[in-house]
Amino acid sequence: GRADSLGLLEAIPVAALTGMTVVAVEYRQGPEHRFPAASEDVAAVYRAALERLPAEHIGLFGCSAGGVLTGESLAWFAKEKLPMPGAAGLFCAGGDARYGGDSRYTMAAINDALLPHADGTLPIMEDLYYGDVDFRDPLVSPVFSEALLAQFPPTLFITATRAAELSNVSYMHGRLVDLGRESDLHVWDGLGHAFHLDAALPESQQAYRVMARFFARHLGSALPASPAASAGSAP
Repeated sequence: GRADSLGLLEAIPVAALTGMTVVAVEYRQGPEHRFPAASEDVAAVYRAALERLPAEHIGLFGCSAGGVLTGESLAWFAKEKLPMPGAAGLFCAGGDARYGGDSRYTMAAINDALLPHADGTLPIMEDLYYGDVDFRDPLVSPVFSEALLAQFPPTLFITATRAAELSNVSYMHGRLVDLGRESDLHVWDGLGHAFHLDAALPESQQAYRVMARFFARHLGSALPASPAASAGSAP
């Protein structure tokens, strides 16, 4: 999510747990702006970051729409011949912008949510941002390009068993693994979409620790000591 909406709910915990600088991007959104406006904005921030740090010490992550945008931004980096970051996190999102798959239908039955069109798109997606784009364009849905996925950095996926994106996430994870890319998938039982944005949940705190360890491992940074760790408990 954007810095002025949900983005800070993720950025602050990750920064606190890792000791890293985390930048929340205020990217352009629909319906005022259309694809690929957000990808262009993330790329502009990434270029600025590359002036200060090597790519292998930069990570990129987002949740929900921000998770979709993370995948789209990696595709945009490849298009612009930018070096890939050292790690990426697609949280509550996969590599298909349509959020398709079996879990979309099962969760619609449980949650009385919107059902997708026959092509897998949700009724509001075209109106809000995508317009008449081809959802199989790798710049929109990178899961459809093996050549693109083969360039992906180590990627962390976080989802839950009552999240509509579960099928989408598991398919994207499987594609990356099949191509020999490093991909970590963590699924929490009985929770829903973007559950970790409620930081009071024990499962959310666990998810943030997973994120922190993943980025620390891949971006070459040691985690700061925490009260829990210094007391001898597992962080």
